[in-house]
Amino acid sequence: MVEMSPFEHAKQLVEEIGSKIGLTDREKQLLLTHEKIAHKRIVVKGNVYHAWRIVHSTALGPSKGGIRYHPNVNEEEVKALSFWMSVKNAVSGLPYGGAKGGIKFDPREVDEETLEMISREYVRAFHEMFGADKDIPAPDVYTNPKVMGWMLDEYEKITGRKTPAMITGKPVALGGIKLRGTSTAKGGFIMLEELVHRENLDRPKMTVAVQGFGNAGSNFARLCADAGIKVVAVSDSKGGIYDADGLNVSGVFEAKTTSGSVTNYDKGVKISNDDLIKLDVDVLVLAALEGVIRKDNVNGVKAKYIIELANGPITPEADRILVEKGVTVLPDVIANSGGVVGSYLEWVQGRSGFFYDDAELEERFSRRMKQTFDNVYGYAKEHETDLRTAAYAIAMRRIIDAERARGALRS
Repeated sequence: MVEMSPFEHAKQLVEEIGSKIGLTDREKQLLLTHEKIAHKRIVVKGNVYHAWRIVHSTALGPSKGGIRYHPNVNEEEVKALSFWMSVKNAVSGLPYGGAKGGIKFDPREVDEETLEMISREYVRAFHEMFGADKDIPAPDVYTNPKVMGWMLDEYEKITGRKTPAMITGKPVALGGIKLRGTSTAKGGFIMLEELVHRENLDRPKMTVAVQGFGNAGSNFARLCADAGIKVVAVSDSKGGIYDADGLNVSGVFEAKTTSGSVTNYDKGVKISNDDLIKLDVDVLVLAALEGVIRKDNVNGVKAKYIIELANGPITPEADRILVEKGVTVLPDVIANSGGVVGSYLEWVQGRSGFFYDDAELEERFSRRMKQTFDNVYGYAKEHETDLRTAAYAIAMRRIIDAERARGALRS
């Protein structure tokens, strides 16, 4: 059970970290104020779906953020996610503000024709907000390149113009990039590699557990396995699988693809998601949804390092306990920022019409991720604080400086 709403989580972070870095009450209030909150009802085949597009900030540039399809989508969640996108973009040094969108339904319960109709209706409902220099959507939970392709096509039909930069994470055939499909996992793995280097970890002896085996979690596990890092446990919504000697990640992926769950992998021991969180591993990767580590289960965490590939998987109270225990948490706003960095590179290509080759895109991506890690890690060491505080301090200061430069704040 989540202890507080995601936006209450965001408020608490702004209050605590803003006070640490000397932000005024007015500056903190500005950071918690959204520029646009749009809620509409979409009707498809007689069914009504609640949909949102929320822009948190455009101080640093056009707003940027994904669209999720999930039965638990609600306004408070989308508000929080749009705020986190502002922080994520700012700490990564990207010329974006933050936004997020969502539709409250379970896409697994509709056929593809209905899914396409819902996706196109979403664009019809919010198209006036979108644009390459206004607000740029992308994939999120249960959305993918196919959905982005439908949305781009609908937007171009409405506007009568070809504008591939209005959306990212789209099919390569429509101006997407190969990198974007695995960029969240790649970005998180690059940061793990940086952490291994900075903390002098014994890589051949490291053990990793991954909670959440969707796009980000499964690709992260594969990258670990390819690098010789032992993945001992993975899980999805139906449960998990554990093998102290290390899982065959490719075999687990095949079981997930063919049967719908990692629990159908024919080796190892079946465990629950809560069991996985409490495993004695070096690195715990949280790649599912919000609020999975809370006050009631945090004391069972034995991992020395936690990587937040999901948004907000640790509640504020649990986070404070982890810091006190000496656990190093690589926070979501940098750990999963590979998705938006990949989107940024796709957006740049779409706006310029100049396409980089895959090797150059990989190099630019890696350089950006390492620079972000260096900035946050360096700030944490200099100010003797944790990585989350460091990341938010850098991001919030950049946003406030931009607001001040625009005249929204006076000295």
